[in-house]
Amino acid sequence: MSKILIIEDELSIAELERDYLELNNFEVEIETNGAAGLKKAQEEEYSLIILDLMLPDMDGFEICKAIREEKDIPIIMVTAKKNDIDKIRGLGLGVDDYVTKPFSPSELVARVKAHISRYERLIGSTALQNNIIEIRGLKIDRTDRRVYIDNEEKVFTNKEFDLLVFLASNPNKVFSKEELFNKIWNMESIGDIATVTVHIKKIREKIEFDTSKPQYIETVWGVGYRFRM
Repeated sequence: MSKILIIEDELSIAELERDYLELNNFEVEIETNGAAGLKKAQEEEYSLIILDLMLPDMDGFEICKAIREEKDIPIIMVTAKKNDIDKIRGLGLGVDDYVTKPFSPSELVARVKAHISRYERLIGSTALQNNIIEIRGLKIDRTDRRVYIDNEEKVFTNKEFDLLVFLASNPNKVFSKEELFNKIWNMESIGDIATVTVHIKKIREKIEFDTSKPQYIETVWGVGYRFRM
């Protein structure tokens, strides 16, 4: 049974989320304190975390950043804010999806199922034969899901890794943001194509020697991106 952690200071909302998730055979734990929720997320094993953005002691951005330094499990952020800047900031920190209050509990359950299913498929890929892409100091180990630049490992989120692998596996071909969004996310997401832009920026910061003159992922103005061989 998949176990989910809800970090939400409004107990009535957390209990509503828990009730719907338990009806769908998920095991759910609730933590109403941000710091305590972060401690649980770091020390225990969960299939997914539902994280409120506005918490009294520390905000969801801080918690997400700390979790991402150690773990790569899906994180869905729940927020009353509709500001795109906040969503883009969260995506840049590794949030997988957003649900804006007020929300449909059924929609939340659907998103939880989709993210857990996708994550389980990804971690299951470690059973595949080792498959490595190497070019100009960049090494992508598709089996172990690791990325190295000049033998120095760089930490990638799931979607950053998937996006890099997809581009590197289709070199010299130009993909629009819409195509990349559909290929990698494969589901409706509030982030929309801005998600792609944020993730490309994060990937470049990790693999490019000079982000203003990228040697791996090029921007084709007015069209999209391509991976240079």
